[in-house]
Amino acid sequence: MIPTATIAWKERKLIIIDQTLLPNDVKFIELETEEDVWEAIKVLRVRGAPAIGVCAAYGVVVAALRADAADTASLKRHLADVITYLAGSRPTAVNLFYALDRMKKVMDGSADNMSREALLDALEAEANRICEEDLAMCRAIGEYGAPLIGEGSSVLTHCNAGGLATSGYGTALAPMYIAHEQGRTFHVFADETRPLLQGARLTAWELTQAGIDVTLLCDNMAAQVMREGRVQLVIVGADRIAANGDAANKIGTYGVAVSAKMHNIPFYVAAPSSTFDVQTRTGDDIPIEQRDRDEVACWGGHKTAPDHVNIYNPAFDITPSELITAFITDRGILKPPYTPEIVRLTQ
Repeated sequence: MIPTATIAWKERKLIIIDQTLLPNDVKFIELETEEDVWEAIKVLRVRGAPAIGVCAAYGVVVAALRADAADTASLKRHLADVITYLAGSRPTAVNLFYALDRMKKVMDGSADNMSREALLDALEAEANRICEEDLAMCRAIGEYGAPLIGEGSSVLTHCNAGGLATSGYGTALAPMYIAHEQGRTFHVFADETRPLLQGARLTAWELTQAGIDVTLLCDNMAAQVMREGRVQLVIVGADRIAANGDAANKIGTYGVAVSAKMHNIPFYVAAPSSTFDVQTRTGDDIPIEQRDRDEVACWGGHKTAPDHVNIYNPAFDITPSELITAFITDRGILKPPYTPEIVRLTQ
């Protein structure tokens, strides 16, 4: 069974689960304009690198459907602006740019005298392919990663890299779903993931929905649980992986990796091949999104910090490649040295 998926394309309508409302309210909303898509990505109604890419691809189709363009040439000019606009929603996740680049190639490869409906069909078909490929890649990640989860073991994860973050199955959670399908008994520790609690609100919710045994931890408890010998492996996702194997993921991941290294616990990063960015040399070259201060200063509409205190709120951090035991990908397990393996993977 495919776990909860966050995106649906039905009768040329883009429907998502509004993840800002989980776990209290499971609400499906339609994104009717490119502005709706941009806003949904920016404020995390849809989040997770693969899901952002899929949503943006369909966002281009949404924009094409509603565009008031006199001819195909003017429609293509308009969509070029839409692609640039959507690319500005979040800077770190490379899947966003990967998906939009694919949509742009379809558009640029279309003749100006092509009919509007033919261009729409071509764009829709490409968005569907991006979605279907993501689902297949996530399933493959699960198949390759499931054997790492031994009978009776406990795995720790950070943030949400499950069905809600992709077209289905997820990346970090995919091995857990496949191991569960195979009848294996194991336990998951999920970090709450401050400041927006994606682990508490999303990961704990979807694992519970799937019937997988999960315990929620405050972020600052993870090292102690490792010290107590309760964790046998860590699996996290990634939003961008540099050519040398440095990985950007939700803030707090780096600390988890350091703790895992200290306690001799394998630390795995699960990601599709589309998340590897060979154009980015190292983690130092990955742009890190800075988010609004109120995500830290407030919670649930209540102020939790003084009005004028300085707040630093990066959405992601970089885990150096030397802390990563291996990458679980849709094409197999990558082990050090990473640079030649990543080149091979992306060719």
